[in-house]
Formats: sequence, C-alpha cells, structure tokens
Amino acid sequence: MILVNVVLLEPELPANTGNIGRTCVATGSRLHLIRPLGFQINDKMIKRAGLDYWPRLDVTIYDDLSDFLTKNGKPEIYMATTKSEQLYTEPDYPDGCYIMFGKESAGIPEEILVQNKENCVRIPMLDDNRSLNLANSVAVMVYEALRHQGFAGLNTRGSLHRLTW
Repeated sequence: MILVNVVLLEPELPANTGNIGRTCVATGSRLHLIRPLGFQINDKMIKRAGLDYWPRLDVTIYDDLSDFLTKNGKPEIYMATTKSEQLYTEPDYPDGCYIMFGKESAGIPEEILVQNKENCVRIPMLDDNRSLNLANSVAVMVYEALRHQGFAGLNTRGSLHRLTW
C-alpha cells in the first residue's frame, strides 16, 4: 500500500533526486518524475545519492504534466511552494496522497499554483531565505503526511545493535 506519492515536476539536480529516491524507499512512498529532467536516470550522481536503494525504488517517469495527470486519474495534489499562505501541517493528508514539488531553480509554475490555491502548502522559514533544499523539503513533507496517517506500516521503534534499552 502506497501512503504517499512524491511528484517531482521537472527536477534538475541528480543528487537531490537520488536522495529523494532514498527517502521514498525508506517510507514506502512512490516517486513520480515529470519530464524534462535535468539529468539522465542512469546518472552516476543519482546512483551515488540513492546508494543501493535505487533498485528498490518504485518510480515512474512521465513525458509531461498532462501525461502524469492522465495516467493517475487527475488526483488531488498538495503542492509545496514558498508562496502559499497555508502551512504544510494544516491539511489532513489521506492515504495515497500526492505531494508535488517543483524544479530547484523555479518551483511549481504560478499558473499551476493559482489553479490549486486550496492545496498549496509551505514550510515556514525566515523571510530572508528563498527556499529549502528540495530533498530536505520532500523529507519534511513526506514525514508530516505519514504522521497524519499514524506512520502506518513503518517501524516506529528502533533497537540498538549490541546492547539493549
């Protein structure tokens, strides 16, 4: 069961995508990549950032946003943006929710954001900062969505390697 769908709209940096892929594997999330991509999927930077997780990643690549919407039944999408008035902690993220992130250099185009104002969310930060790193933003939001879902299916109790608690 997929609890979170991470959607990257035109990602540019392979290291970010590799790190995001690793987060998706660790959380059982599905990764959706929408072209154009700023790298080749076989890019060694993706493999390095994703380490040995990349072969276990549930990932789908789409030709463009229209292709993504068509193949996923036009899902309701939460859109991460620094421009939103709503905090990322406010929505109740349902199982299987979709969270979209824009490319590193420009984010999600404003034309898309204004059509989806009620689903736009932001991570708070100081005014003199432009944005957080994409991979960090994805991790923050995926774990918030999973918290709303009670971390279903995830191991919530750690253990020591040599000793016991």
